[in-house]
Amino acid sequence: MDSIRFGCWVFLFCLLLSTTGYSRNLTSRPAVVNIGALFTFESSIGRVAKIAIQEAVKDVNANSSILRGTKLNVDMRNSNCSGFIGMVEAMRFMETDVVAIIGPQSSVVAHIISHVANQLQVPLLSFAATDPSLNSLQFPFFVQTTPSDLHQMAAVSDVVDYYGWKQVTAIYIDDDYGRNGISALGDKLAERRCRISYKVGIPPDSGVNRTDILDILIKVALMESRVIILHVNPDVGFEVFSVANRLQMMGNGWAWITTSWLSSVLDSASPLPSETMDSIQGVLFLRQHTPDSDRKRGFYSRWRKLTSGSLGLNSYGLYAYDSVWLIAHAIDAFFNQGGIISFSNDSRLRSVKDGGLHLEAMSIFDDGKLLLNNILQSDLVGLTGRIKFDKDRSLILPAYDVNNVFGTGFKRIGYWSNYSGLTVVPPEILYTNPPNRSSANQQLYKVIWPGDTLITPRGWAFANNGKQLRIGVPIRVSFREFVSQARGKDTFKGFCIDVFTNAITLLPYPVQYQFIPFGDGENNPSYTELVNKITTGFFDAVVGDIAIVTNRTKILDFTQPYVASGLVVVAPFRESNSIAWTFLRPFSARLWIVTGCFFFVVGLVVWILEHRINDEFRGPPKRQIITVIW
Repeated sequence: MDSIRFGCWVFLFCLLLSTTGYSRNLTSRPAVVNIGALFTFESSIGRVAKIAIQEAVKDVNANSSILRGTKLNVDMRNSNCSGFIGMVEAMRFMETDVVAIIGPQSSVVAHIISHVANQLQVPLLSFAATDPSLNSLQFPFFVQTTPSDLHQMAAVSDVVDYYGWKQVTAIYIDDDYGRNGISALGDKLAERRCRISYKVGIPPDSGVNRTDILDILIKVALMESRVIILHVNPDVGFEVFSVANRLQMMGNGWAWITTSWLSSVLDSASPLPSETMDSIQGVLFLRQHTPDSDRKRGFYSRWRKLTSGSLGLNSYGLYAYDSVWLIAHAIDAFFNQGGIISFSNDSRLRSVKDGGLHLEAMSIFDDGKLLLNNILQSDLVGLTGRIKFDKDRSLILPAYDVNNVFGTGFKRIGYWSNYSGLTVVPPEILYTNPPNRSSANQQLYKVIWPGDTLITPRGWAFANNGKQLRIGVPIRVSFREFVSQARGKDTFKGFCIDVFTNAITLLPYPVQYQFIPFGDGENNPSYTELVNKITTGFFDAVVGDIAIVTNRTKILDFTQPYVASGLVVVAPFRESNSIAWTFLRPFSARLWIVTGCFFFVVGLVVWILEHRINDEFRGPPKRQIITVIW
């Protein structure tokens, strides 16, 4: 008995020691689990997300099948669109023993506080920070619960390629969100042999004014491309459209594509003022696709009752709602695996002279990695569809709606998914079929473009400040009939030059060009070196008697041949007089003698075989000889 009492006292002493000083809040399944939420309350996304998160917490706590006796408590903080305030509020969260944070909304804030989350092992689940670089191994505790801009830019690139445009102009907000998004766009366009011909950033400061945007758009209007990709925030975006209307950049020949920022406003704040709607007529925009379901329709009905129709529900609100459920399921699995919510002080912070910042109050979530693994291994169905992450920590089967603004609203003209590309059929229906990304299978409905027209914009125009095309011309020594340079002048003549100038006159628009001579005029230049000048960008094109050979077609494009020799055989030619016996000339005399001998031998063999049984081969010798010859 004494030994038993002694063992109990040792156990109680160790238990008391473990619960004081080094760690705190040690319990296997507490009554309350704290999570944080960090976003901008007064933004178009934040107003919706705040209500959605509150409703999700209510639904989780009302569901007895999850967490089983443990209540979820959410502490919401306002980042006020500021990276500094977002960092401060994140630091305050780390003092309150939260096990996870929903947010932040801003990619800029996410970059800052992800470093803190990595050290303190607190998972961040963002429903709105779409910067593709946040999905890297640098931020293991950051989880995007909405599709990354890597997929959104793939969708934009497919739209550009679908309409046959090869160059675009990108206008973006000059911060982490804008720069990294446009960088992803450039990569995706390059995969489709398209490119960003001009890009310009808008300062992210709230102090950017209309004059700054006017200067930017004037430069854009002078460029060749008439396809504009607008990747900004709502406040800047609507100001850009207002100025673009003033500059008549929303008329015929222009095409505007925006990322999902426009959908967040149109879904939550419709109807917009008529002046605002007039400024975005014909614009294409993307929105995260969420499959239709009874549960989603029920939540929309519930939302209308909650807001009395004063605030619409956008897709970011759906992802915020699902983020709460994702955390709840992960915490439940965490407890089922024996996870314990405990926090430890970081010894490194004790040695830092904080000057009154109280850094020692921040603590490490001891089992944060276990909770993170449960989040990444989750597989559930929410309002946004199936929630499951792939090996790259991205949501599986990302998809977008492609929409077109017209009149007082907008219409959906199709869908995009990384499974089937552009279609007019909802992606969830196509998931049951084999993937088909062929160009023949890509389809969108008709679009009403800026200028109230159904004619697809050409996508480019001759830039007012554009440079002349540099046309390389070989200076030949021989066969000058094809191309030659007039002595002492910069003019060129020849058959190839005539073909080029006549083709230029047939174009429905003017082309400015200049001929650049290639060669020293004493020897014929190397045509292989000449065509390589195009690949290096020294020449824009080349005019001359250039043979189309295999190795050249691999690096550049040729026009249709306008001089073709075809397949020829070169042989010596001797003039001779034609006589009656000319037909004998193809064969030699010896060959004719051999042919005649074979002729009589065959006849003799036939006579030997036939004369005994065939009356035709009998009679006088003269008759038999004639029969043999016949």
